[in-house]
Amino acid sequence: MTSAERRNHRRKNVTVVSLLLLVLAVVLGPTPSSAAGTDWWNPTARPTPDSGINVTGEPFTGTDAGGEVRGFVDAHDHIFSNEAFGGRLICGKPFSEQGIADALKDCPEHYPDGSLAIFDFITNGGDGKHDPVGWPTFKDWPAHDSLTHQQNYYAWVERAWRGGQRVLVNDLVTNGVICSVYFFKDRGCDEMTSIRLQAKLTYDMQAYIDKLYGGPGKGFFRIVTDSAQAREVIEQGKLAVVLGVETSEPFGCKQILDIAQCSRADIDKGLDELHALGVRSMFLCHKFDNALCGVRFDSGALGTAINVGQFLSTGTFWKTEKCTGPQADNPIGNATAAGAEAKLPAGVEVPSYGADARCNVRGLTELGEYAVRGMMRRGMMLEIDHMSVKATGRVLDLFEAASYPGVLSSHSWMDAEWTERVYGLGGFIAQYMHGSEDFVAEARRTKALRDKYGVGYGYGTDMNGVGGWPAPRGADAPNKVVYPFRSADGGSVIDRQTTGERTWDLNTDGAAHYGLVPDWIEDIRRVGGQDVVNDLLRGAESYLDTWKASETHQAGTNLASGATTSASSSEWSLFTDYKPHRAVDGDGRTRWASDWGDDQWYQLDLGSTRQVGRVTLDWERAYAKSYRVELSTDGEHWRTAWSTTAGDGGLDTANFTATPARYVRVQGLERATDWGYSLNEVGVHSG
Repeated sequence: MTSAERRNHRRKNVTVVSLLLLVLAVVLGPTPSSAAGTDWWNPTARPTPDSGINVTGEPFTGTDAGGEVRGFVDAHDHIFSNEAFGGRLICGKPFSEQGIADALKDCPEHYPDGSLAIFDFITNGGDGKHDPVGWPTFKDWPAHDSLTHQQNYYAWVERAWRGGQRVLVNDLVTNGVICSVYFFKDRGCDEMTSIRLQAKLTYDMQAYIDKLYGGPGKGFFRIVTDSAQAREVIEQGKLAVVLGVETSEPFGCKQILDIAQCSRADIDKGLDELHALGVRSMFLCHKFDNALCGVRFDSGALGTAINVGQFLSTGTFWKTEKCTGPQADNPIGNATAAGAEAKLPAGVEVPSYGADARCNVRGLTELGEYAVRGMMRRGMMLEIDHMSVKATGRVLDLFEAASYPGVLSSHSWMDAEWTERVYGLGGFIAQYMHGSEDFVAEARRTKALRDKYGVGYGYGTDMNGVGGWPAPRGADAPNKVVYPFRSADGGSVIDRQTTGERTWDLNTDGAAHYGLVPDWIEDIRRVGGQDVVNDLLRGAESYLDTWKASETHQAGTNLASGATTSASSSEWSLFTDYKPHRAVDGDGRTRWASDWGDDQWYQLDLGSTRQVGRVTLDWERAYAKSYRVELSTDGEHWRTAWSTTAGDGGLDTANFTATPARYVRVQGLERATDWGYSLNEVGVHSG
């Protein structure tokens, strides 16, 4: 072979090898970021000493083959509840510029042996004694059943992100009454002051993590204020952090002896402030009845203690009635809570409650409805967990009437009978962080509905939320977690988590802190199979779908506004007017009322033929059990567009295929009461 032939042969070999390497790189090679020699997922300067992450491998980025983001959603967490309730109920901080030893230390009154950890033994039983030392030994905390110690240290959140979580809703939380009655505090009890502080500290935590990763915008922890921004963050493989609010008296809207302590102006000011802080979801009531809505009760001794707190705050105890539908609030029971009851004034006792009266008499108030509509105008998502079924039903009615999708159930505090209505609106549901067996059982129960509506699933850890978390299943449990294991996407390897001198194992320690979320998901996979985890991986896309639809929602034109009205009859009154026009005047406090007979009708002339596809009827107490909605182009020939024989009052929405019509008629067939028919407002929409 000549030298020229040898050179040509070498070039061919090089070409073949290069092509082979190129093919292997395409098939087996790393993602572009790691191909560039970077490990963007690791901080450039972690504090020394600090917690371990114990995860190797690059977080997944981008979208799937269908263009959808992937990842888990924690729809309910409380990163900064250590700043709530007076600042001394939850001990330890999520981060500290002074390092982990400063962040993860117990409250001063818990030293030397936990004897003064009063809330600890109230919630966990026993005498509350524990080893208060946090870093570096962590002998007794954090733990799955310790409700008063920090579980959201930033590095533990980082581990959850590395394990596949892509959305975290940080609910800013507090309770003024708990703050006022708790023995230890280092600040005032105003709820909105605490909310503002927690919002600020969330941004401070983002800046702290950014600094560890090399500068502004480089950290994994990204606060987002719209769905497009969240999608971009998740596509980058980072954690989208959404701010929510969970308080008992938002905007100062408590009620004392049934008298509201806030106004519409207070609500508007409060919603504007929260929106400016970046808050995009919130609860309107929590634990105590307030000026906006009644609550879904707590049960047992805790329920009694909260009921006492309600009395101390509002001057009234919970009041119950028999439920009118399949939904019910939690049973209160008649358990004692001696410590709480001792705080009642002399001669005042907690009422006794009948087992057959499970529903809160309080629903959504007029001010509450104003707040709901205010959230809709601002594109915010409403949390219905903690609302009484009476309040929840009205909220769902309002959302259905407006085709508004922004409804969330984030931690299993909603009656299960509402599930399909939430999905039908386009809302999002997450289950509380139950043990894997219970979580899987509930996930399977609702699987068919998720498949029907094509949605993913979420979880609500409620860490730092004094709720309790999955206990260990045991070292010998069937299908236990085997360390190390692959992350749900298969791209990372996860080993036991170590902080200081303590190493946690989900099998023997349970879900003690946020860093064990990936271990808990692996436990779910082993107990329930990959299908449950796949639904969870679709959670990020579904949450963003709900959020985007809320942001982009536009209130449709009400064709009934200004329409000419008529009716078969109108009730006569010396003191007020019940004529037909009262049901289209835009004032929910006025109404049309018919004579007392079954065969009555109410009619609108829209002025010209329009496309009509939705009619909303807001009934007063005198409602129709059986009625139909009829349409006509000429006022002579009518067709039935929608009908029911099971009307239950409240706000009804009749949806049907959009049809040309100039005239809309509500034909009453059977009354639900001894009175006639009475409508506060009628709405007509194109669809």
